[in-house]
Amino acid sequence: MTAALPSPVIDLKSDTPQSVEQALAQSGFMYVTGHGIDPTLVERAFAAMKRFFEQPREFKDAYAYTDIDANFGYQGVEVERLDPGSMPDMKESFTMRNALLRADQIERWPQGDFRDIALAFYTAGLGAAYRIMEMLAACLSLPADFFALRHRGENVTLRFLHYPAGLRARSSAQLGAGAHTDYGSITLLFQDEVGGLELLGTDGSWRGVPPIDGAAVINSGDLMERWTNGRFRSTVHRVRPIAGDRDRYSIALFVDPDAAVEVECFESCVTTDRPLRYPRITAGEHIRQKIAATHGDST
Repeated sequence: MTAALPSPVIDLKSDTPQSVEQALAQSGFMYVTGHGIDPTLVERAFAAMKRFFEQPREFKDAYAYTDIDANFGYQGVEVERLDPGSMPDMKESFTMRNALLRADQIERWPQGDFRDIALAFYTAGLGAAYRIMEMLAACLSLPADFFALRHRGENVTLRFLHYPAGLRARSSAQLGAGAHTDYGSITLLFQDEVGGLELLGTDGSWRGVPPIDGAAVINSGDLMERWTNGRFRSTVHRVRPIAGDRDRYSIALFVDPDAAVEVECFESCVTTDRPLRYPRITAGEHIRQKIAATHGDST
């Protein structure tokens, strides 16, 4: 049994950038309200992905994920391994990298209203992410548009995720989503009421991140940790296997820098007490390495 995360609920309409800074420095996770994403759009996105995942496997495979460079399409249960050293994940997903650029590639999108709803959610989520990153820029004494200019969509990825109930784990090590950190800058997550997300505390114990009605879960990723020299944490997290008879659904928007962006520790984050921890790396190099590892490819 895990303790619930004592994470703050940040209201983007009224709270200060310092509130965001404190949350990401302490746990790397926070709840956010006032994000501007219409609750009706969230409901429509959950309904659209449920309709898709309820389809026969043959239908879903027609939109199959083909390669890590495109990072787009359907993946079945036990295809991805978010913890490369453990068992494959007990989930299926539909991944949409750079969705706006691929809006006219009709063959990639399931029929019906799936595409229109996903694109609307992607657009609204990216707008919310830009508002959050403006607050991060203020904390770091950067221009307000610093992050927006480096996150134009090339590596911004929307994922619809389904954790089916009734699956039998092959061992106690097999999880809904294996323990991992997110690869890029920030992630916006919307959960249904089933829950199951946990993060690893600094004391080595797992803590639950239960859903809060109307709030998104926001966390910082690897490249934000590198940029801030560890000031904002990229925290290990996982999803437990489904214990009951209800499926779990979630929506994640991974807001990651464009491939050519060079991520180097900000000078303001390097001090005598916090010496330089990370070498410079391009965002594309880091992200590709991480995705390749989850698919059993180290190239």
